[in-house]
Amino acid sequence: MTIDVARLKILIYPAAPLRVVAEPVSTIDGTVRAVAARMIELTRQARGVGLAAPQVGLAWRMFTTAGDESEPDRVFINPRLVNLTGDLVSREEGCLSLPGINVDIRRPDSTTITAQDLDGASFTLTADDLTARVWQHEYDHLDGILIIDKMAPIDRLATRKALKELEATGP
Repeated sequence: MTIDVARLKILIYPAAPLRVVAEPVSTIDGTVRAVAARMIELTRQARGVGLAAPQVGLAWRMFTTAGDESEPDRVFINPRLVNLTGDLVSREEGCLSLPGINVDIRRPDSTTITAQDLDGASFTLTADDLTARVWQHEYDHLDGILIIDKMAPIDRLATRKALKELEATGP
């Protein structure tokens, strides 16, 4: 499959690829590297912190995070969350594929992740707080799960109108 990397864009709910369970990346090549770079670029343009391949229409088990002065940009290929620990903490989350929708989501406040980098090397990282939350959020995308699937009933009511508007303008 040929991918026009420059044409990749962030898909908006209810785009069907957002609900697909992604497949492992079998070969890390120039296309995968170019897609990862484009995903980081798109994340920065949207002022986000992470982006999963299904959000750009690719059913790949890959996500990226856009770093800041304390964290580098990272690419997680075939990631696995191997240890979710700590307290369940409720914190507001948004999603680049659900513009205008921010809801409280309860997640463990610490996690360990294993993945491959752009050279195919395996690595393991542990993080707390926001970084752990971002990894969990992006990992959910790889299984076709969105924040609207995890929100509390009160948030479901509060976002009903915004979701209907997205569904009405969607593909």
